[in-house]
Amino acid sequence: MRPMMRLVIGLVVLVGIMAGVAFGLPAHVTVTRSKSINAPESAVFPYLNNLHHFSEWSPWQLRDPQLAMTYGGPEQGKGAQVKWTSQKPSVGTGSMEIVGSEPNRSIDLVVNFNGLDGTSSYQISPDGSGSKVTWNFGFDSGSSPLKRWKALMIDGFVGAEYSAGLERLKQKIELERRPTAPTISLTPGGESSVPGQPGAALPPGTVAPQDGAAPQGAALPPGQAAPTGTAAPAAGAPAAGAQPEAGAPAAAEATTPTPAPAPAPPPRKKKRR
Repeated sequence: MRPMMRLVIGLVVLVGIMAGVAFGLPAHVTVTRSKSINAPESAVFPYLNNLHHFSEWSPWQLRDPQLAMTYGGPEQGKGAQVKWTSQKPSVGTGSMEIVGSEPNRSIDLVVNFNGLDGTSSYQISPDGSGSKVTWNFGFDSGSSPLKRWKALMIDGFVGAEYSAGLERLKQKIELERRPTAPTISLTPGGESSVPGQPGAALPPGTVAPQDGAAPQGAALPPGQAAPTGTAAPAAGAPAAGAQPEAGAPAAAEATTPTPAPAPAPPPRKKKRR
């Protein structure tokens, strides 16, 4: 038997074996990936039900920043559509359309990935203080041996994309829900930089107190001494720079005591001659 004939017979046998194995493969394949998100179902649902948000966490947008997306139908809910086109062969073209939507629980879609038609869904369920999002993809290979072999590789291809997309969705939602602490600073004139909280206006010429210093005139807690460096005015004494009222007697000026004069020396006695 010639070598060429042997090669042809070998190929025919191999195809027959692969076709026989293909009929033993499942006709329907489901790819499932899940991710826990620190947010309630009501906060997660709008990102999935509105396909205009898909570009913000799409795994294909991550692989190709120049990915072109077009939208059709309503903005959200049943009938909403999105299509994408990429110059990268690994991304290619695709589309999704919402065919069913149950608020805060599930969304059903029909999808196409590079000519591969199938169904998809988002399932949202409680998970502790947050929620869990499960992204499914279903593919019916029918009786075609080639499609059944193709379906066997779908989990590795689509599953990796779904995991990357859910991770981006988690980061986006949790980042947008993270509280930010306002910065409080006292501006000149006593105004606060926090919106809606004006600071108390200080009198003209008054310097804002430093951290830890009590404002003038404020009562100190029991047992706490007045800060050094500033003498408190005596009770009844006028404040510095204040003008005396008309007709009021002037305050007595403090004088220092003068030493007593020394006694005069006794008179000298005259000598008699």
